[in-house]
Amino acid sequence: MIKHVVSFKFKGTEEERKKIANLFSDALLKLPAQIPQLKSIEVGININPAEKWDLVLTATADSLEDVAIYSTHPAHQAAVAIIAPHKEDRACVDYIV
Repeated sequence: MIKHVVSFKFKGTEEERKKIANLFSDALLKLPAQIPQLKSIEVGININPAEKWDLVLTATADSLEDVAIYSTHPAHQAAVAIIAPHKEDRACVDYIV
């Protein structure tokens, strides 16, 4: 099984970043019902004002191939479109569990 962990940093004021994080979170949490290759997803919105990253997602899939299918799926692409103009940075780690 693969664990897919992605952190995001958004542009804008703290209020704007929280708003986009919530919209993105809502869209991401619907994905397991729409993408069979996605076994689970967990989303966390940062509550620590001393840290600069806004959101982290942790997803599981059976293989890197399934992660690629999830990444290119139209439902995932629609979720990504929500943050496209707001994304400042992204960091990703995929590992075997």
